[in-house]
Amino acid sequence: MKKLLYTFVSACLLGLCSIENLQAQGGLFKTEEPLAIELNFSIKQLRSDTNDSTYIDSKMIYEVSPGKTDTLDIEIRTRGNFRLENCFYPPMRIRIKKEDVENTLFKGDRSIKLVLPCSKSKTADNFLGKEYLSYKLYEEVTQYYFQTRPLRVKLTNTDDKKGEVVELLGFFIEDDDEVADRFDGEILDGKKIIPTLMEDTATVRHDFFQMMIGNTDWSGLFQHNQKVMKLDEKTVIPLAYDFDMTGLVNPPYAQVNSAVGIEKVTDRVYRGFCRDPALMQTIRQEFLAKEATIFKTVDEYKQYFSEADLKTVNTFLKDYFDLLKSDKLFQQKILDSCRKNEAAQSF
Repeated sequence: MKKLLYTFVSACLLGLCSIENLQAQGGLFKTEEPLAIELNFSIKQLRSDTNDSTYIDSKMIYEVSPGKTDTLDIEIRTRGNFRLENCFYPPMRIRIKKEDVENTLFKGDRSIKLVLPCSKSKTADNFLGKEYLSYKLYEEVTQYYFQTRPLRVKLTNTDDKKGEVVELLGFFIEDDDEVADRFDGEILDGKKIIPTLMEDTATVRHDFFQMMIGNTDWSGLFQHNQKVMKLDEKTVIPLAYDFDMTGLVNPPYAQVNSAVGIEKVTDRVYRGFCRDPALMQTIRQEFLAKEATIFKTVDEYKQYFSEADLKTVNTFLKDYFDLLKSDKLFQQKILDSCRKNEAAQSF
């Protein structure tokens, strides 16, 4: 993301950062300014008439400059599992025809994931904001990540007889294939890759991060909330996503797998496999060196959640860095607790 921001700032200094230029370049993820969009559809129809291959037609109005909007014909479908079944606002995928995105903000990003709050409660945006923060924190520890863009969403659910417009926080997530294109890689969908065969440095960084945010809701082998990207013939790396069921976010619907051995998502456990202890010590030092950056990032995105949540997030992250600073706790909670190779074919 820092590289994207540098490119954006450089363009501005050259007088090339107008809305029109950003649109021509495909600028959806070139800035972190919240994008205002408007959507109008039936949530009931979305649930009943769509699946992984079936979409419904709709339109999206988006802001191209202050006071100026444009409209795109779009297709929408549901996606996901847990939130699809348990949330009022299901996770969605938006698809735009190739000919419609030319010279728009969405050029190069015509298939994108849309994340909205789970419920209609007044505090739902706070949990969404902390989930968005998790993606930004991940950018600080690895070069392999999904780009995101925050949204200010005006949504009209046509099932509502009053026709009320609700205003929600949301964000777009880059499509899998677009991530692969950025790295000249390939997403290995549907293939079971034993985690110990993944590139060790990128994988250990991923595993340390998942422990940092308190996430156990992932599996490399079964590609649960994780994609696997092939960089070359011998190198595959993890791509993490879907950070809602974490201790950092701690939503009301959070659950933990009983097999993991913790009672609640705010209990940390290291779920990575054992690697060379020297490498794990190296990644430990990497994270400790980024402690100030991590807390600075939290401060940069605090607008997306409450003051109380800010304090909770900072405390939760501080506990992790305290663990890393303690030789005793690091040995006990990570080096002695990492998963052994014989467990490599289990969840």
